[in-house]
Amino acid sequence: MIVISLKRLLRKCPINLTRNLPWKQWAIFLAHVFLYLIVYWLYGGIFTLFFIFCVEATELLYKLEDVFVYHPVIPTHSRIYVPSPSMFSLPYQTIYIHSKDGTILHSFFISQPGEEAKQSPTILYLHGNAGNIGHRLINVSGLYHKVKCNILVLEYRGYGFSQGTPTESGLYMDAQAGLDYLLSRNDINTNEIIVFGRSLGGAVAIDLAANYNKQRIWCLILENTFTSIPEMASVLIGYKIIKYLPLICYKNKFTSTDKVASLNVPTLFISGLADTLVPPHMMTELYNKCKCNYKKLLTIEGGTHNETWVQTDYYKHLVEFISQLREKPRTFDDNSCHYFMDNI
Repeated sequence: MIVISLKRLLRKCPINLTRNLPWKQWAIFLAHVFLYLIVYWLYGGIFTLFFIFCVEATELLYKLEDVFVYHPVIPTHSRIYVPSPSMFSLPYQTIYIHSKDGTILHSFFISQPGEEAKQSPTILYLHGNAGNIGHRLINVSGLYHKVKCNILVLEYRGYGFSQGTPTESGLYMDAQAGLDYLLSRNDINTNEIIVFGRSLGGAVAIDLAANYNKQRIWCLILENTFTSIPEMASVLIGYKIIKYLPLICYKNKFTSTDKVASLNVPTLFISGLADTLVPPHMMTELYNKCKCNYKKLLTIEGGTHNETWVQTDYYKHLVEFISQLREKPRTFDDNSCHYFMDNI
């Protein structure tokens, strides 16, 4: 019966519609049909209907996962209005960067005045999963004035004025494009590039440092980030069965726990102990699994997920970390790929 229904359905499909389907969609469609025919042949019609329901429901949830991970339209005006650094009296350039796949990314480059730009470290700022870069400008202003650094605030694909749609691989490409752009500038000290990532941005920063040219990243600053999306799903959903789902069930994985072990970049882990979204123990786990010889875990009482940076002495701790890093010049061993430093 199912075979006959499929034949009738195919006969009714307009020829021009079927010809215009992309070959990948055709391949997926035919694979589904072949699978369902085999199940029907082996187990009969009732089981096949149940099987089809389970497969299609799983695929729907798989595709909807992006809705739960990325929030570029929260607040609702985030894709049509991006606050400008001029609102905070910050000198800036609006920069459009081309990612590897051609996606155009909107960003702000904020630099220290005159020759100070070359004497200051430069931060590649990777934001969280909601809003746009304009919503981070109060924090950016603090970094500019109190840490005395240049900052490239990168807007991921699908966020703010950037083109495209957010995906895990896309965000990785965007971060690399941001780093490549900074390395191309001749008005900054490219030997002191700091990659900063908060929340989702921390997972992107870890991937960048683990897979990119590590000698070009001076240090990492990770704030309130998670170990992986599957582990976050287990925390947020609360059902124990989630823990046993295979990794293939997740469209977005962001497996920072695996990647952090390969880091050889000096890293500061900042954990807000009042974070009710990402459990603070995840930051501790990432810190413990990081094999870098130069790392520090900074725990901040009262620090929430999005506002740890408003706590007392937050910027002071960043300045101290950078100062200590400058006092201990690093040597790079090409064979072992480790920086030799004392622990902080």
